[in-house]
Amino acid sequence: MTILLAGDIGGTKTILRLVRSDHLENARLPLLTSLYEETYASREFPDLVPMVRLFMATAQTALGEALIPERACFGIAGPVINNTSKLTNLGWLLEADALKKELKIPFIRLINDFAAVGYGVLCLQPDDIYTLRAGEPDPQGTIAIIGAGTGLGQGYVVPYPGGCRVFATEGGHCDFAAQTELEVQLWRYLKEHFNLERISTERVVSGIGIHSVYSFMRSRGICEESPDVAEAYQIWQQEAGKEEKTVDLAAVISKHAIAESDYLCTETMNLFIRAYGAEAGNLALKLLPYGGVYIAGGIAAKNLPLLQRGDFLAAFNHKGRVSSAINRIPVHVVLNPRVGLIGSALCAAQLI
Repeated sequence: MTILLAGDIGGTKTILRLVRSDHLENARLPLLTSLYEETYASREFPDLVPMVRLFMATAQTALGEALIPERACFGIAGPVINNTSKLTNLGWLLEADALKKELKIPFIRLINDFAAVGYGVLCLQPDDIYTLRAGEPDPQGTIAIIGAGTGLGQGYVVPYPGGCRVFATEGGHCDFAAQTELEVQLWRYLKEHFNLERISTERVVSGIGIHSVYSFMRSRGICEESPDVAEAYQIWQQEAGKEEKTVDLAAVISKHAIAESDYLCTETMNLFIRAYGAEAGNLALKLLPYGGVYIAGGIAAKNLPLLQRGDFLAAFNHKGRVSSAINRIPVHVVLNPRVGLIGSALCAAQLI
């Protein structure tokens, strides 16, 4: 038995979890059991160290005993270089070597939050995912991860007995490939509107992408906006550049698209879902991940009804003469919002 500390560190909140790891004979992965968890407002702490110390004290009171972590892993919403990460929006500088000394934990690793998702998908239970296509999974096959959120994360996982290796990519910044005349018009609109030399896929397939696609649809003048959507759009424009927002425009758009109660919102999300599916299919072509493609990020889970309608998989499969290379690859949507925290625990379990 090994005690682990897992963390999911974001600019707004940080989740910490104590985990027990048990290595079972002939099992591919360790058995991870959550022992205690707390969520903290990140900005209320000057650094991670006092937060962890408070967490450990609270955990000791709740559990009735002091459990000392032997290993720790923290998934961070930001770049991690040489086990170091600077969170500019918090003013935190996290260095694994310094954390080891201050927290007295022998093994600590810092990883990007999307890498944590990569580890986490291996530990998901059936209720944690929705399967868009069962396919013909290969338990030893490579796994692809793609997730639209603030940006567009992409990566892949190579399983091996007892664990896995996760590899990050910058695939979300590849060129956006327009498939239809409407998408060509969107490409031109984005170039002119944002004065850009090139358009990345992330410009379309992300939360910001939903805003941009809606702005494009609105600019075409094909119909009137719904009053509540028009109001949300106006507030969103007024709050541009502000850190704190009072309106989640993407959520308003997707809500109307799911209900099919607003034409502009429905057309926005139709284009978004097709572009998302096409890019997931592109990733599948590059990796041939017969272990499965996992669609992570909050946007997919919140818009599951739109993914279920078929445009996502149709765009995923639409690869011309090489479509047969990917049509048996399993495709899953990650529903568990704690997948990154689960992944941090698995990464910690592998630290030696």
